[in-house]
Amino acid sequence: MSPGKSAAPSALAVALALASVYLVWGSTYLAIRVGLEGYPPFLMGSLRFLAASAVFYGFLRWRGHAAPTRAQWKNAAVMGLFMLVMGNGLVNFAEQTVSSGLAAIAVASMPLWAALFGVLKRQHPSRGEWLGLAVGFVGVIWLNVGSEMRASPAGMLALLAAPIAWAWGSIWSRGRDLPAPFMSTAAQMVCGGVAMGVLGLALGERITKVPPLEATLAVGYLAAFGSIVAFSAYVWLLQNVRPALATSYAYVNPPIAVLLGALLLGESFGLSAIGAMAVILAGVLIITRAKARVA
Repeated sequence: MSPGKSAAPSALAVALALASVYLVWGSTYLAIRVGLEGYPPFLMGSLRFLAASAVFYGFLRWRGHAAPTRAQWKNAAVMGLFMLVMGNGLVNFAEQTVSSGLAAIAVASMPLWAALFGVLKRQHPSRGEWLGLAVGFVGVIWLNVGSEMRASPAGMLALLAAPIAWAWGSIWSRGRDLPAPFMSTAAQMVCGGVAMGVLGLALGERITKVPPLEATLAVGYLAAFGSIVAFSAYVWLLQNVRPALATSYAYVNPPIAVLLGALLLGESFGLSAIGAMAVILAGVLIITRAKARVA
């Protein structure tokens, strides 16, 4: 059993972890868009996670944390593949052609997929959860059919696949042999960073000139806050609270991302995208409340 499960977490620890995931991840969509002005999508993700993991893994080992076992490295590699390479990498890819706010709206569907995948873990949805799934998926269809995403088929497909991959990785991780939460985060970033780098190079991505300072600072923000701070908080939440609460960031991030995109990048959104966001978030909220009742 990992140290994170040895005692019930305090309300303050849960609140701080949720605040990190809510606020920091809400801003990372903007940072990704800025970073793409100087870095290709998968190499940007690779640099982000390798830099973060080098600092974080080194710090943890210096503090005496045990290195992951071979079995734990394998599990971390699977999580890194689904959650980082596919989950994060596809968002990076999509934001080349899709606005940061719209990407956040699409990713808000993640808890819907997590609830659906929970069935495979014999976590059968209640009536309320089925209602939330139905409502949420209506919003997903609306977003992909009736919004600006139609102008970018590749971005649309990437933003359909990204939350599915992240949700599967989150559900798959439950009960697996993993290191303590923080070391698990570092191991996943090592594996995900290496895999994203290999993928980027295989796709022909190269950095041929010095990127703009703003883009480099954005990647630094993603590494320090998006990866070390917020991702650590999320992995800790996955191992200490119910999945419904751990994934509740999905209905807080989109409004933050939309607001930041509008204020700082001048992004605009049609009524169709805003309506789809409202429906998706309503579905996620119904699922969360239904899960809370049976907790």
